[in-house]
Amino acid sequence: MIFYPQERIALFIDGSNLYAAARALGFDIDYKRLLDLFASKGHLIRAFYYTALVEDQEYSPIRPLVDWLDYNGYTMVTKPTKEFTDSMGRRKVKGNMDIELAIDVMEMADHVDHIVLFSGDGDFRRLVEAVQRKGVRVTVVSTIKSQPPMVADELRRQADHFQELLELAPVIRRQVDREQYAPSSPAPHAPAQHGEDL
Repeated sequence: MIFYPQERIALFIDGSNLYAAARALGFDIDYKRLLDLFASKGHLIRAFYYTALVEDQEYSPIRPLVDWLDYNGYTMVTKPTKEFTDSMGRRKVKGNMDIELAIDVMEMADHVDHIVLFSGDGDFRRLVEAVQRKGVRVTVVSTIKSQPPMVADELRRQADHFQELLELAPVIRRQVDREQYAPSSPAPHAPAQHGEDL
């Protein structure tokens, strides 16, 4: 990763996308270690984490993670998922956070030198191009080591730098013996998105 000590850095984490990429690579992320890693690279201004939450559930598996992040240096951006029935009569849940993330990136672009985008979604290519025109460098963190690769080729090409998530694993992997988020909770995960079956 190429960072300069004087750079102002902001992280934008597409929660479900990063979760899926880490899972595809077979590890869980320690978000404290992730924050520490990027804070050591320059002046970390803000770390945004985006996720949709299923409302009206007695227990949400992602809630312990969301609460922990909220108290430990992350700016949480959440919204309720939308439930609908598809043409086959199947119940689906949708919770796309792309617009929220894109607006925040554009607003922060005037206040930072380097944006780190944790997503492989090709829809962000145009966003990356727009902030680059403002003089902001963009690093995309995702993976090409999974089957299939989690990063869209057009996003990877547009970024100033592509960081393979698997290469960060030794530094940001969650240690199994460490208690984090909630002592007896299952591993946090993202809700179904983009029309996935429940």
